[in-house]
Amino acid sequence: MMISICGPNDASATEYQAAYDIGRLLAESGHTVVCGGRGGVMEAVARGAKEAGGTTIGILPDYDPSVANAYIDFPIPTGLGHARNAIVASTGAAVIAVGGGFGTLSEVGLALKMGKRVVHVGGWELDESRTASYADSSAEYLEATSAEDAVALATAAKPASPTGHG
Repeated sequence: MMISICGPNDASATEYQAAYDIGRLLAESGHTVVCGGRGGVMEAVARGAKEAGGTTIGILPDYDPSVANAYIDFPIPTGLGHARNAIVASTGAAVIAVGGGFGTLSEVGLALKMGKRVVHVGGWELDESRTASYADSSAEYLEATSAEDAVALATAAKPASPTGHG
C-alpha cells in the first residue's frame, strides 16, 4: 500500500525524528512512502524508509528531478509548484501529516475532501463540525500520539471511494 506523508521543509528535531520513525515503520511493514520529495519531514520519512529497505516516491514541485532528496527512489517532477500537493494527497491510501505549515494544511484539506483517512502527529487542530461539513463523508482526521500509532492508524484505512471534485 502507498501511504502519503506530508510536513514542513523546515522540520523541528521532533518532527524530523517522528517522520524518520514513520518511514522506517512503513517500510518494515512493506508499504511504499509517498512524499513531496524535498527536505525536512519529506527527507526524514524517505530516509527512514530507505534505511529499512523500503521504496520511496517524491512528487516534486519542480521540473528538475535532481532537486529530490537523496532518499527518493522515484522522483516525479511535476512543474506544478504548490499544486503538486493534490497529487501527494491523492496518491496514498491514507495521509500522515507530521507538524506542518500551510502547505501541509493544504494536503490535509485535499485528502479530507477526497474522503481519505488523515492521521496527524503534532499537526493542525481542525474544528470537528467544520470538518464534518466540508470533508467527504468517509473522511477521517485522527490524532496519533506516536509514530507507531500513526502507522497503525494509516495502514488500517479503507481505500477512499473518490467522488470527484467540488
